[in-house]
Amino acid sequence: MRGRLRYVPLALLALAVVEVVVFVFVGRAIGFGWTILIGLAASVLGMWLLRREGLRAWRGFRDAAQSGAPPGEQVTDGVVGLAAGLLLAAPGLVSGAAGLLLTVPPVRRLTRRRVQGAAERRVSSAVAGDLFGPRRVRVHRGEPAPEPAGPTLTKPPPGEPAPEPAVPSEVIEGEIVEPGPPRR
Repeated sequence: MRGRLRYVPLALLALAVVEVVVFVFVGRAIGFGWTILIGLAASVLGMWLLRREGLRAWRGFRDAAQSGAPPGEQVTDGVVGLAAGLLLAAPGLVSGAAGLLLTVPPVRRLTRRRVQGAAERRVSSAVAGDLFGPRRVRVHRGEPAPEPAGPTLTKPPPGEPAPEPAVPSEVIEGEIVEPGPPRR
């Protein structure tokens, strides 16, 4: 994580340069007055979206917590909505376009899934289950994996017989539900 953070100032500088270049090109194409008006309109829209999405995310989280349902989906949807509002509110045409893109429902769903996946990878299975509910896994039926050839590396304790090799059994589709802390 620390290795990635050292590139943040460089990325912000590059974004600022791109924003200025795009502003100049758009200003020359449609006029600087219109370009400034578009930037201001995007900022006002972003501020409105921040307020709306913040309240919506809080209500969704509160309702999920009160009903005992996992609040993860409402939280990730709220995070994506707040990111859209922040990008729109920030001065700049590129960031405004990215924020506007995050308000499009298919893009928002895709981004929400990616944010949820990133969150699930960073927390324990129990916490992920509490946040997002039980995970669904797909198990494919097929030939069992071949056993490794050669001697086993572990030996049974003295006086105990060697374990018998595992017999391949049928694989079934199912759902893995890991127990979490008790809900109150």
